[in-house]
Amino acid sequence: MLISLLLFPNPRMNAMIELIFTEHELVLSSFVVRELKDVVQRKFPTKVKDVDRLLMKMSYDLVYTPEEMDETMFSIRDAKDYPVLYTAIIEDVDVLITGDKDFTDIEIEKPEIMTPADFMEKYL
Repeated sequence: MLISLLLFPNPRMNAMIELIFTEHELVLSSFVVRELKDVVQRKFPTKVKDVDRLLMKMSYDLVYTPEEMDETMFSIRDAKDYPVLYTAIIEDVDVLITGDKDFTDIEIEKPEIMTPADFMEKYL
């Protein structure tokens, strides 16, 4: 979602971010921030400075993703995505917004896993 916001801004994504900032609290994990920077560096190297500008402008809680995790909490197809949901769970996040299809089959009580479109439909 952050990559889309940064590289492919559109009125719908901007409205979603505005809704999050005004009516909710954005939580980003250290893993997600690191992954954002790594992906942009690898795929869009001319946009690296934009990542810092975006993160400096946004209001959010930064939470730490531990290096060692309990890997029995849930199953996910792509093990590289485990830290994203794991951190959301241990930090008691209410909603995880993601466009990653690997999260769609996971059934857990909390957080509620939603696509950006689902979030907008439910909360806007």
